Amino acid sequence: MISNINLGQQLQVIEHLRAVPYDVTPTRLYTAASLYQGYDPDTPSTFPTCYDSRVYQHYLQTGKLTDNVAEDFARTLHDHRIHTAMREFLDTRNPIDCVGIMGGHALLRTDPMYREIVLISKQLTEHGFLMISGGGPGAMEATHLGAWMAGRTLRELDDALAILMPHPTFQDPAWLASAFRVMQRYPQDPLCVSLGIPTWLYGHEPATPFATHIAKLFENSLREDSILTLAYGGIIYAPGSAGTMQEIFQDAVQNHYLSFGFSSPMVFLGRQFWTEEMPAYTLLSGMMQTGKYRNLLLTLSDDSQQIIAAIEAFREKAKSEKK
Repeated sequence: MISNINLGQQLQVIEHLRAVPYDVTPTRLYTAASLYQGYDPDTPSTFPTCYDSRVYQHYLQTGKLTDNVAEDFARTLHDHRIHTAMREFLDTRNPIDCVGIMGGHALLRTDPMYREIVLISKQLTEHGFLMISGGGPGAMEATHLGAWMAGRTLRELDDALAILMPHPTFQDPAWLASAFRVMQRYPQDPLCVSLGIPTWLYGHEPATPFATHIAKLFENSLREDSILTLAYGGIIYAPGSAGTMQEIFQDAVQNHYLSFGFSSPMVFLGRQFWTEEMPAYTLLSGMMQTGKYRNLLLTLSDDSQQIIAAIEAFREKAKSEKK
């Protein structure tokens, strides 16, 4: 029963839900077209007025950690509906085919590692995997570019990279526009889809438009948990920094405890990086040997074909065990 005492407050909440610049009850995932509605790649000055930018500015103005009950409710409704749409999208797919790639948002388009990630993602997509990432720039963008270019030749891929490389970082004003130019030149194969899960918490980093399905959320903890949980088929860890390191050990906990009834591959791309610069692989493998960690399926390699083989071998093993 609604009492007269709080009826006014509830009416204020309803009015707030109507006033926010985002749909609190979305029925489907975002796309590049809907997230960047109002942005014209030929007129970069339109970026601040596009849908994504307006939502981000509202998010900052109302506070990343808001004490406004109406705003908190609006964000919760939005994220719930996006999460529901994401589950509906994934219900049409075999969980074992879902593979994540984690890595640094600061990875430049000119870095050889960027192209390596693109090639891995491209080949895995061609082999029937659904690629998932945090949906931002750097290694995340490389993941979705690879999926976008699935089925195309290496010459076409290198042409796409040539369009992107003059704008190597998301801080470049033409970073987003160059991505749209690639998409215009090389239309996406409807069968080659990918899922990006970005967040407005890091709204200063534009979401990559190469992700065909975008589950942009306000709550970053929900976003990170979703990526790690949904990537049943394994996660490939490219070099990154603090955020990637956090994801590694969060994933390790899930696998150690078999939190969802299974352990999936943790594949480390970059032998020197993961054993010397940020020796996460060395630590995890050592703890496996002493029994402090269990159930971890670890792979370390510089060879993209070995990386792909580890992911595919797990899928084949999982399928054979279900028969």
